[in-house]
Amino acid sequence: MFNLIPGLDDPAAVGREMHALVSELFPLNRSLTGEGLRETLRKISAGRPLEIRSLPTGTPILDWTVPKEWNLNGAWIKDPSGQVVVDAKRSNLHVVGYSMPVRARMPLAELKKHLHTLPDHPDWIPYRTSYYKETWGFCLTHRLLESLSDGEYEVCIESTLADGVLNWGEAVLPGETTDEVLISAHVCHPSLANDNLSGIAAAVFLARRLAGVRRKYTYRFLFAPGTIGGLAWLAQNEKTAGRVKHGLVLACLGDAGDPTYKRSEAGNAPVDRVVALALRDRDKPFRVVDFTPYGYDERQYNSPGFRLPVGCLMRSMYGTFPEYHTSADNLDFVRPEALADSLDLLLSIVNILENDAVGVNKNPRGEPQLGRRGLYDHLGGRNEAAQAQLALLWVLNQSDGRRSLLDIAERSGLPFQAILAAAAELAKGDLLEIRA
Repeated sequence: MFNLIPGLDDPAAVGREMHALVSELFPLNRSLTGEGLRETLRKISAGRPLEIRSLPTGTPILDWTVPKEWNLNGAWIKDPSGQVVVDAKRSNLHVVGYSMPVRARMPLAELKKHLHTLPDHPDWIPYRTSYYKETWGFCLTHRLLESLSDGEYEVCIESTLADGVLNWGEAVLPGETTDEVLISAHVCHPSLANDNLSGIAAAVFLARRLAGVRRKYTYRFLFAPGTIGGLAWLAQNEKTAGRVKHGLVLACLGDAGDPTYKRSEAGNAPVDRVVALALRDRDKPFRVVDFTPYGYDERQYNSPGFRLPVGCLMRSMYGTFPEYHTSADNLDFVRPEALADSLDLLLSIVNILENDAVGVNKNPRGEPQLGRRGLYDHLGGRNEAAQAQLALLWVLNQSDGRRSLLDIAERSGLPFQAILAAAAELAKGDLLEIRA
C-alpha cells in the first residue's frame, strides 16, 4: 500500500563513501565541455545506467547555441629568472575557464591585466570563467601577485577551442507512473568540492538507494553543465518536460551549514511543501527562501515557457560563504557527516513524495471506536503513544477524500511519518480507504 524508502543504517560509513567520490572527482578539469566533463560522467556512470548524451558545436538550443569545445593541456607563468611561479598542474583553478591558447612574453604591468586574485583572502585562488567571450587569464593568490618583481614574464596556455560536442548525463529509474521527479546537478566546475561535487555525490547516492526499491514516481537524474546543459535538456525534451511533477536542483550539500531550500517560482508547489515539511520534521535548524531568477538551473526549469516545479536544495546558499568559487572550497571544507545528513534529508523528502495519498474515512459519522479494534492505547502518559493516538484522530477527522496525508501533517503539526503510520493502521483496520 505504502512505499517506504529505507533510511541510512550507518550514516558515518555512507558519509565516508560520498566523500571518497568527491575526492576522486576533485582533480578533474571540468568545464562546460571537454574531456574533463566526459571523464566525470564516465566515473559516476560506472556500473550504473547513465546515458551520456551529446550535441555538436553550433546546434541551436532555444535562444542559445552549443559553444566550441574547450580542452586544457597545460598552462604556466615563468618569472624573469625562468622559474615557474604559476602552474595549472598544481591547481586547475589557476586558468580562467575557456581561456584561448596563448604563448607570449610581456612585462609584469601588461601581464597583470590578465591576472585575477582575492585581496580579501590573499592565500586563496579565485575561480573565474569566460565562456562566451574569447580571452585568456590566470588566477592566483594575492600574496603571490604581491611578491612578483618587475621584468619580462613568459606565459603559456596550451588549450584548444574547436568544434566538438556538449555532453550531459541522464539516468532514468522507471516507476509505476510516468510522472517524474527530476534531480539535477551541475557538472561544469573544476576543483570546487562543495559547489559542484557535493551535489553530484548526493544525486549519485540517492540514485543508488532508489535503484533497488519499488517506486511510484519515475526518477530522472540529470548531470549537466550549468545553464547550457539545462537548456539543452529542455530543448531536447520540450514536448515531454511536463511529466516533471516535482524537481530539485542539488548544490552545496557538503558544508557544515544548516540546510537551505529555495522554493520554486510558484512558491507553493507540492515539492515546496514537501521539502518544508521534511525540514520541519527533522527538528533541526533550516532556512526556506523564496525563488529568485538567479542561481543554478532552477531558473531554467522555472522559466515562463516551462514553469516546472523545481526548487533548489543546499546547505549554505551559493554566494553566502567566503569559500564560494575559491580554492578554499576544497576537500577539507566538505564534511562526510554533512554529506550523509544531506542524503538523509533527500530520503525523507522522497519518502513523503512516494507516500503522500488521499484517504477516505470509511466510518465518517462520528468517531469510530478504536479501542475494540486494538487501535487505542488505554495506558496514558507515554509521549510516543499519545502522538500515535493523536495521529489516528487527525487522519480520521481529515480524511474526507479531499485532503492528503501531506495536508494533514501540515495542519496537525505532527511528523509525516506519524501520520503515515496512523493511515496504515487505519487501513489495516478497515477504517480508511487509501486513494493514490
